[in-house]
Amino acid sequence: MTVNEIDRPAVSVRAAESSTFELRSDITVELVDHSASDIGVVRAARVSTAGEDAHREERGDGYKNGLIKYLMRSRHGSCFEHNYMTFLVNAPIFTVRHMMRHRTWSFNEESARYREIKPVFYVPDSDRLLRQEGKPGDYQYVAGAEGDHDMLTTSASRAFRAAHDEYNNLLQAGVARELARTVLPVSTYSAVYATCNARALMHFLGLRTNRDDATYVSHPQREIEIVAEQMEDAFAALMPVTHSAFNEFGRVSP
Repeated sequence: MTVNEIDRPAVSVRAAESSTFELRSDITVELVDHSASDIGVVRAARVSTAGEDAHREERGDGYKNGLIKYLMRSRHGSCFEHNYMTFLVNAPIFTVRHMMRHRTWSFNEESARYREIKPVFYVPDSDRLLRQEGKPGDYQYVAGAEGDHDMLTTSASRAFRAAHDEYNNLLQAGVARELARTVLPVSTYSAVYATCNARALMHFLGLRTNRDDATYVSHPQREIEIVAEQMEDAFAALMPVTHSAFNEFGRVSP
């Protein structure tokens, strides 16, 4: 499979008032590198009984499908670790921080110490559920009242512009970028390289997607779920048998 890009179309929330200030609601994920396949899982498993011949074996689809299902059902997880997928994610900082909770991944992020940050900020699109009902650990998102989205966009735009103006003032006064950045909000966009193996990705997907067919139903924030959905599309294309077994056995990482 060639390296591909998987993204969601940008949604224009509000036209930028100038060429230097931008509000966005799109979050994009691009698969930039990978070495991941279902046959790799089979070979990693077979080395325990076939030794060095495992890498040269040719096995049919039936054997491959059956073995991967067995490994997933029995939670022989290490066989799913001998691969990698690298994604380039462009998302607001608060979403990137959700990603970095997954400590078995490798990350390299755009540095506000070494470059000036562009005034590009996240606001949710009009389809985003804006209100939260219930208590921590047992709540749901519901649609906002009429005018909520406009109020949020107007308030966010005002705050973002003021923050970036102060950021520029500090830079022009000679304050170091690493200190000037402290006035910027977590809705500022950032770019990050994120690399994981299939086992780590399945754990991420189990926590960062809301699926009724999951053994343990999760309720992630919508923005990190958008990232997870795009990564899952790439995973399903690269390792369709593994992805199918992941779904069949309750979306629990082995």
